Amino acid sequence: MKTKLILFLSGVLLSTGALQAQANQECATTASLAYSDAKAKNYDAAYPRIQTLRKECPTYSIVTYQYGERVLKDKLDNATGAEKEAIAKDLIELYKERLQHFPAKTEAGEVYVDIAQVMYDNKLGTTEEQFAAFDRAFKEDKASFNAKSLYTYFYLLVELQDAGKKTLQDVFDKYDIVIAEVENDENEMAEGLKKLLDKQEAGESLTAKEEKKLNAYEVNLKAYSSVKGSIDAKLGQRADCDNLIPLYSKDFEANKTNTDWLKRAAGRMSAKDCTNDPLFFKMVEALHKAEPSAKSALYLGQLAEAEGNNSKALEYYNQSAELETKPSDKATVYNKIAHSYKEKGQFSQARNYYRKALNAKPSFGRAYLQIAHMYAQSANNCGNTAFEKRAVYWLAADYAARAGRVDPSISSNANETAAAYRGRAPQRSDIFQEDMQGKTINIGCWIGESVRVPNL
Repeated sequence: MKTKLILFLSGVLLSTGALQAQANQECATTASLAYSDAKAKNYDAAYPRIQTLRKECPTYSIVTYQYGERVLKDKLDNATGAEKEAIAKDLIELYKERLQHFPAKTEAGEVYVDIAQVMYDNKLGTTEEQFAAFDRAFKEDKASFNAKSLYTYFYLLVELQDAGKKTLQDVFDKYDIVIAEVENDENEMAEGLKKLLDKQEAGESLTAKEEKKLNAYEVNLKAYSSVKGSIDAKLGQRADCDNLIPLYSKDFEANKTNTDWLKRAAGRMSAKDCTNDPLFFKMVEALHKAEPSAKSALYLGQLAEAEGNNSKALEYYNQSAELETKPSDKATVYNKIAHSYKEKGQFSQARNYYRKALNAKPSFGRAYLQIAHMYAQSANNCGNTAFEKRAVYWLAADYAARAGRVDPSISSNANETAAAYRGRAPQRSDIFQEDMQGKTINIGCWIGESVRVPNL
């Protein structure tokens, strides 16, 4: 009896193993055909096989979901009406399946962002549901957001505020967070771009990989610059003094010892030039009393400047810059100091602070542009000959051009400025006549840099 049972169980196990082996072989065959079609962009042929893999072999390979995304996105691009909605919903399911079956190889934040964007792009769910999807993704991993998703996230919040479902304070709070993320991404890309530009300007050739990176940095910087402008436009008149002053006046007494609230409120009033209102002074006093900081020093500097006490303002601004830890804000303070020196004609000091601003925020193109303007203004005072003096404009043009590359929001103005300065520099006939092609000119006076004469 025992022998018969053992033989029966052995037969069952062998049968099960054979069936499993057969199933695995069928999965492998279907996958091979599906992946081959998808790789060749024959998405219509790949689609049914991908769907079979999802249903019958969900854990076979993560490649099923990678190619499946391409296939469904292609179908989505070519679908309309009810079919488009059905495919969008299926794409969301595919994202969820990938996260379920391959969690170790899938970034949850990226999946949530993708799901939220598909919902928005295809009008799935209410505005509240779409915003909730983005909010979940942002809380999971804000680094997973790209320029488009950051804008959509903020756009949906403003739409909810317009509908009375979110408060103006909600919008302001989220604006600060989203803009900070945009600027963090900008700075990382600008830093990478700067290194490659420095290598080029040193006369070194970029590798093919570096050329690709340089192009990617410039394209992405343009995208983030555009998004930042769109977010600011969406915020629009909500952030003007007429709205800010009554909003913060109403909440001041309850928050006069809340340093986080004071920093945000005073920061926004400062950014929108609402500093002449008595409320701003009350906020600064309360902030400096509760927690002397970079921000309170900055605002005290603004008040001193408004009263005409420029030396005291500079003292506060320097304190603020030294205490500030946020790169974007540090750059803004250094820019204020630089501008003050520039207005007084103290160009060397101004350049020092513009460079400090750039060290803090490499995408701060306006600093490069201001240095370019100062060089151009100094052209007649630097150099021993007329040729050398005009050569200063080449250097000014280089700085102006770099301004537009690291900050695409000012590229039009920067490129026009660079072209104008090149027009004032020695031309081909001048270079030929002076026999200066390819030579290096050391520019004296306060500039202290060199410029290479172009080859003919």
